[in-house]
Amino acid sequence: MSLVLLSRIQFALTIAFHYIFPPLSIGLGLLMVFMEGAYLKTRRPVYHQMARFWTKIFGLTFSIGVASGIVMEFQFGTNWAAYSRYVGDVFGSALAAEGIFAFFLESGFLAVLLFGWNRVGPKMHFFATCMVALGSMFSAIWIVVANSWMQTPAGFRIVGEGAAARAEITDFWALVFNPSSLDRLSHVLSGCWQAGGWLVLSVSAFYLLQRKHEEFAKASIRIALVFVTAASLFQLFTGHQSAVTISRYQPAKLAAFEGHYPESAPASMHLAGWVDEREEKVRSFGEWPNLLSFLVHGDFSKPVKGLRAFPPDERPPVQWVFQAYHAMIWIGIALIGLSLTGMFFWWRGKLFETRWLLRLFVIAVLGPQFANQLGWMAAEIGRQPWIVYGILRTEQGVSRSVGSGEVAASIVMFSVVYFLLFVLFIFLLDQKIRKGPEEELAAAAPRRASYRDS
Repeated sequence: MSLVLLSRIQFALTIAFHYIFPPLSIGLGLLMVFMEGAYLKTRRPVYHQMARFWTKIFGLTFSIGVASGIVMEFQFGTNWAAYSRYVGDVFGSALAAEGIFAFFLESGFLAVLLFGWNRVGPKMHFFATCMVALGSMFSAIWIVVANSWMQTPAGFRIVGEGAAARAEITDFWALVFNPSSLDRLSHVLSGCWQAGGWLVLSVSAFYLLQRKHEEFAKASIRIALVFVTAASLFQLFTGHQSAVTISRYQPAKLAAFEGHYPESAPASMHLAGWVDEREEKVRSFGEWPNLLSFLVHGDFSKPVKGLRAFPPDERPPVQWVFQAYHAMIWIGIALIGLSLTGMFFWWRGKLFETRWLLRLFVIAVLGPQFANQLGWMAAEIGRQPWIVYGILRTEQGVSRSVGSGEVAASIVMFSVVYFLLFVLFIFLLDQKIRKGPEEELAAAAPRRASYRDS
């Protein structure tokens, strides 16, 4: 394999593993705010029990997420040094903002959140919970801003020539509010909220199926089900808005999403299919004629720029993008359907007795994880062959001083380490779930008097 491909595989491996955990932390963080806020308002012990239990799960996901995230930042210097030199002033400013405004805020209040239950007052602890949740979302904001700048660069200029050329910020706020940042941020956050919400639903449904911790499980499901229903519907809207933006600024990516080859013609949407890249057509398993044209332009007859409008060396790998995009959509639709089904059975008063639905809730925790990974695949592979869209090609950003053998060896090493970390995470998560929330209720008892007095 080439050095460029190996370096891309290495980075894809590290980011795919890392991205298991931040969405869980972001989703759980916001849910913990609702749970603890519900306790302060109602004084019902079950909400305090919920907040304490899910705080421990949050702490586990946060710790693994931090450990896995550090590796990626080192890779910018080791494997992508040419990229770092070219855009370091721009990209580095967003990463610095993430450290200053997000990581310090989140980690600064994390100790109070985890260990302050019996050491600070309830209002102070709730404030810490809010700050940790806010910090986790701030982290997503700055990471998405940095990545969105790579997709739709703005607020910069190129200074120097040849090997000395580099990007320099001319307008920081234009960088932050680049054309795709808000659409992509809302789409990412809605995916994170679903990841955390479906984890709560999955564990709570498991308890009901086992007939354990039933009051806790029912209260958790009520909060989480409303949460994931709203998040899944919001994600449908943000996905549409993101596609409209892509049609304006990254038309080759949009064309790859649907395997749309004609240079300028109305574009259909496919249920599923297989892209024949040699014959430049999609072998479809069903399609909606001209629906893509309507969704992005509001007109079934309006043309969409196709892949033939771009030189072959400026087209993304269409098959990978097409399959990742469609799999993401189908998972998203399934999660919307499942959450609305849950709401219907709740309205009928039969949710907690419908065991087949509870079983679906248990396994649905995998849905947001797969959808999040597939979404990033579609976005990042769809940007190829550019590492900064229209400005710097991917092969120009790689470090030439690192050999292919070294990168291949590091891929093997990372794979082993990440596998062991993932096994450890699953083991610890399983231990906490099986132990259950009962001890949290007992631990909460000494503080209840002071909570009433506050």
